[in-house]
Amino acid sequence: MRLEVAQAKAERIISEELRQLGWQEADLAARRKRDPGKLAIAVRLRKQTTLSVKQIAARLHLGTPASASVCLLAAMNKTHTSPLSQGRLGI
Repeated sequence: MRLEVAQAKAERIISEELRQLGWQEADLAARRKRDPGKLAIAVRLRKQTTLSVKQIAARLHLGTPASASVCLLAAMNKTHTSPLSQGRLGI
């Protein structure tokens, strides 16, 4: 039951993000694995759902779970060290 709730939330997030990017569902498969838009969706899914990296990688066509994990970690670190986020944190 919890997995179903997490997957439903993930689908809602993906729909919102696709709409904001002006993408269709097919764009997830057509775009490169390290596309910044796809990684932004992945970061949001990782932060806001309990989906595993494996599930996120499969859903967003990010490649293998291992390579997706590396890209996702780098993208998450980038958001934490960006000047914009530092300014909000008062660093």
